[in-house]
Amino acid sequence: MNPQNLSRVLCLSNGHGEDEVGSRIALALTGLGISVQALPIVGEGTAYCRRGIPLLPLTQVMPSGGFIYQDWRQLWRDLRAGLLGLTGRQLALVRQAAAQVELVLAVGDIVPLLMAWWSGSPYVFVGTAKSDYYWRDEQGPYRRAWMGQPVSDYLPWERWLMARRRCRGSFLRDELTATALQKRGLRAFYLGNPMMDDLEPRGELPLDPDRPAVLLLPGSRPPEAYRNWALMMQVVEQLPPEIQVYAALSPNLERAPLQEKIPSWRRDLLLVWGDFGTCAHRATAVLAMAGTATEQCVGLGKPVVTLPGEGPQFTPRFAEAQTRLLGSAVHLTSPQQAPAVLCQILDRLASDPAYAAQLRAHGQRRMGSPGAAQRIAAQIKAWLSNPAG
Repeated sequence: MNPQNLSRVLCLSNGHGEDEVGSRIALALTGLGISVQALPIVGEGTAYCRRGIPLLPLTQVMPSGGFIYQDWRQLWRDLRAGLLGLTGRQLALVRQAAAQVELVLAVGDIVPLLMAWWSGSPYVFVGTAKSDYYWRDEQGPYRRAWMGQPVSDYLPWERWLMARRRCRGSFLRDELTATALQKRGLRAFYLGNPMMDDLEPRGELPLDPDRPAVLLLPGSRPPEAYRNWALMMQVVEQLPPEIQVYAALSPNLERAPLQEKIPSWRRDLLLVWGDFGTCAHRATAVLAMAGTATEQCVGLGKPVVTLPGEGPQFTPRFAEAQTRLLGSAVHLTSPQQAPAVLCQILDRLASDPAYAAQLRAHGQRRMGSPGAAQRIAAQIKAWLSNPAG
């Protein structure tokens, strides 16, 4: 093979957060001299485009946005929108493209993992969704173990795909999960969570540094985010005026539907687009109805209050599972109780310096430190340089 064609990678990912993780690793790979192409399975791949990663010419937005696991009605909508035909074309394209690369990088869950196996090429898996924290923590299981065997969040058929000889290794989102899979004989690694990369603050916010500030995260997908916002405004209306309130918003959301729901006496509520890192670092506490952004805030040591919504993403089931994933940093409550819960958290932060330190240590344990994309890319390069190693 021509040396110019060596060390090429095909990246598969299936969702907005997964595209973010995949594009960060892809960018780190290109920085190491490895060319990458990407196929976003459920979206348009804007995260890849933003980082200059070329896409294979087959993208189509599905109505669910990849959230069929929270609500099976979304699967029906995707099927009506042509999911089966799209999946067939994607499988054919993956098999064709994989013949031109040395490695397939699957980011997300079983869907890209299965496609990577189907490709016939060597592959690597980056698991973003599943974690043993859904079932246990460092102190032990939340529920009784099955026949003496610790429950794994990865199902037997997923572990089978991860155990194939062509799978060079799997990078898990936390050490607890990686260690458990290692004990099952899998080539599992924990090098950090790429979700915590690229969160450095880029600027300043027009907020009083001497007053507490609550960050709002309504989610990224309309119309769900607008419904979430209306619930959050019920909470904001009950917060004392000395508490500053601001929001980190997705480019998918428009200003007018948000502003019309803001209580009249809270017209100074700051709306911020496109600078999540600055917003997250500034927060004293967070009111969230989001997925990845909530996890990132916990990773930064921020206490989070969540409200169950109507979905398709932030359903009561999803919100409850998120509290198990992220542990004591997340407080799931109702719009009626949330103002009091937020005030209690802010009071404790103001009076107990040890509480802030506990939150930071907890976030580090659950979400890891920055730089994971670079570490994962370096390991992939080592495998590409030594296919037998």
